[in-house]
Amino acid sequence: MKLLLATKNKAKIKHYGKFLQEHGIELLYLNDISTDIEVDETGNTPIQNAVQKASSYFKITGIPTLALDEGLFFEGVPSNVQPGTHVRRFQGKRLNDKEMIEHYISLVNQYGKNGLLPGYFLYGCAIANGEIYTHQYRSNRLFTNSQSKIVEEGYPLDSIQIIESIKKFKSELTKDEEETILKEEQQELLTFVSNFISRKEKQL
Repeated sequence: MKLLLATKNKAKIKHYGKFLQEHGIELLYLNDISTDIEVDETGNTPIQNAVQKASSYFKITGIPTLALDEGLFFEGVPSNVQPGTHVRRFQGKRLNDKEMIEHYISLVNQYGKNGLLPGYFLYGCAIANGEIYTHQYRSNRLFTNSQSKIVEEGYPLDSIQIIESIKKFKSELTKDEEETILKEEQQELLTFVSNFISRKEKQL
């Protein structure tokens, strides 16, 4: 069974799409199909946004669709300034990569301690195939007010996140280190997608 991955984010395609394909999941990408539709993400949670994207693209294409979304939450930060699902938005404005880095460093300076601010990403996954299947998981993070010189397009916040176990910026990880760190997150997604495909194949 082929799934349409409902994202144009190059970093998500690299980190998750490639990983799924390497483990036998057949994927199509938005560039593979003839649609310029942009889906509004108006949900209050990552799951709600993932469901919106997956169900909308499934209705448009008729292809079983996988969508991913994430929210970011910090310890000790007031609810009115928590990023939540608006990781790229602040005060109604969509931030570019440079603006994101500046904004999150300012949060570390204001609410962090000794230049560090702990938090976590909450991930929402949804597959639409007539029915909706969802999964949610979280991954702890540590943000800093210093910045790596290496900034990956699409994932600028990796340049201000420290991996505590090896004391390195997330954007500076070697390929092997990155694969080790991402393994838990990727495995959560792979298990969710594999279980969906297995259930559907048994129904055939």
